Amino acid sequence: MKKSTLKLFCGLIIAALSTVLFITSSYATSSRNTVTNSITEERVQEIVDEKVANAVEGAVSEIEIKNENQEQLVSSEQNKANGIGMLAAAIATGLACIGSGIAVAVVASSAVGAISEDPSLLGKTIIFAGLAEGIAIYGLIIAIMILNKI
Repeated sequence: MKKSTLKLFCGLIIAALSTVLFITSSYATSSRNTVTNSITEERVQEIVDEKVANAVEGAVSEIEIKNENQEQLVSSEQNKANGIGMLAAAIATGLACIGSGIAVAVVASSAVGAISEDPSLLGKTIIFAGLAEGIAIYGLIIAIMILNKI
């Protein structure tokens, strides 16, 4: 148990015992004075049981409220982590696609110029264009790995 919960239970027990002492002392003084409105032992026991039950219910409800607050805090932190993971996946894909687009633009323009001078270079230029496009696929793979961790 946490210290705060333990302190709460100790406080409740002390409150219940002080209530019992107060009721028994008032019962003892009233029995000495022979007043007609004295409290019976059964009534004292009922009052004590009622006070203890109310104290325990209050403690249980406070513990439940603390547990709910802790669950909300954990879910809030989890949502933040998920959001950062989604953002990381989007940045990985976006930057890889931008880099791939720049690389393909440079390679394709050079490839067209090279093919126009020597058509036998077509196979080599396609390989270079494919390598440039592979950068986008690497970014997509990293994004998928990030999303699997979320």
